[in-house]
Amino acid sequence: MEYGKNAAFSSAKALPREDTPLIPNSPTLSSQSKTFANVFIAIVGAGVLGLPYAFKRTGWIMSLMMLFSVAGLTHYCMMLLIHTRRKLQSLSGEFAKINSFGDLGFTVCGSVGRFVVDVMIVLSQAGFCIGYLIFIGNTMANLFNASSPDSLTSQVIAFSMSAKSWYIWGCFPFQLGLSSVATLTHLAPLSIFADVVDLAAMGVVIVKDVFLMMENRPEVRAFGGLSVFFYGMGVAVYAFEGIGMVLPLESEMKERETFGKILGFSMGLISVIYGAFGVLGYFAFGNDTQDIITANLGPGFISLLVQLGLCVNLLFTFPLMMNPVYEIVERRFRGGRYSLWLRWLSVMLVTLVALTVPNFADFLSLVGSSVCCGLGFVLPALFHLLVFKEEMNWKGWTIDVGIVSLGLVLAVSGTWYALMEIFAIKA
Repeated sequence: MEYGKNAAFSSAKALPREDTPLIPNSPTLSSQSKTFANVFIAIVGAGVLGLPYAFKRTGWIMSLMMLFSVAGLTHYCMMLLIHTRRKLQSLSGEFAKINSFGDLGFTVCGSVGRFVVDVMIVLSQAGFCIGYLIFIGNTMANLFNASSPDSLTSQVIAFSMSAKSWYIWGCFPFQLGLSSVATLTHLAPLSIFADVVDLAAMGVVIVKDVFLMMENRPEVRAFGGLSVFFYGMGVAVYAFEGIGMVLPLESEMKERETFGKILGFSMGLISVIYGAFGVLGYFAFGNDTQDIITANLGPGFISLLVQLGLCVNLLFTFPLMMNPVYEIVERRFRGGRYSLWLRWLSVMLVTLVALTVPNFADFLSLVGSSVCCGLGFVLPALFHLLVFKEEMNWKGWTIDVGIVSLGLVLAVSGTWYALMEIFAIKA
């Protein structure tokens, strides 16, 4: 789901790119096990914490069907990118260096293709970071203000602005400082820390969910109706968004002919984990499931530790996820040169948007529908169609055109329904 986790600046001799790895690659190519780990890290992120709420909204059977369908379609579109690059590289030596999604867009559609990819990457990465700030603000407010609403601190906060807003603004100076770092190589261990915390939090939540499910057995529903279909699809697409790292990961693999199998196995395992996490979270809390599942953990040292750990994790993951945004903005407006004011302006805009969105899961649906559908479905199928149009039969044309059409329908409809949910809550 998170493209920027594996992206950062390389050495001072070369300008950073969107496909530049956070930890410099060793001379040897990646084995199958390392490729599997890289795929897992690139996809699994904080979006999983909103799945139980999405299961509550759409019904657990309907959610599972959508989750596995999106996983299969995402895997198929990832392979379309791989096949498209291989075809172009086999045609001419001038296409030998297609290292990223943006490079592929430029090769297929020229400057327009790169521009469209750049815009979608900026929106998706900024969307992820907005979601992080919403999570931090809501979680911290729930931990330290909901339990003591009559305290002097809570009254002062309530008088001026919401507790969530205070905590989001509290992150602002830290993000300005972290965004000022010209090279993120020194922050490489934070990426590993982020993934360890994510997996540990998922493990703690799953264990607690199992015990609560056996104890409470709340009422649940299997289907939520067509009215919430696009909402659930948006959350599912967000959860599997990692297509931006497919081309760099395949390039780094030693046995590239097995990449499709490794990718398929990884997507299958992740979808099973996602499904179990969503089902158990919903079955444990029923209609009381909150938009961030960790808010259901209740009081206790372990619960406090998990939620604080996730907040610290996302606080330091923020600059890693924003790095592709900085790279694209600096490349387009400063010729690839470092620009402090552009970075700070980007952080300011992301913070301001986070202050206006009340619900974490609803925002996941919005980003998943509006941007991730375009990156994950529309562009891979469109690029594949443009490159293979002379060779494909009617079946191939039908599949590619169908995926492009489906992606556009999901993007427009999902965005509309997600915006309705967000503004309905604010009203």
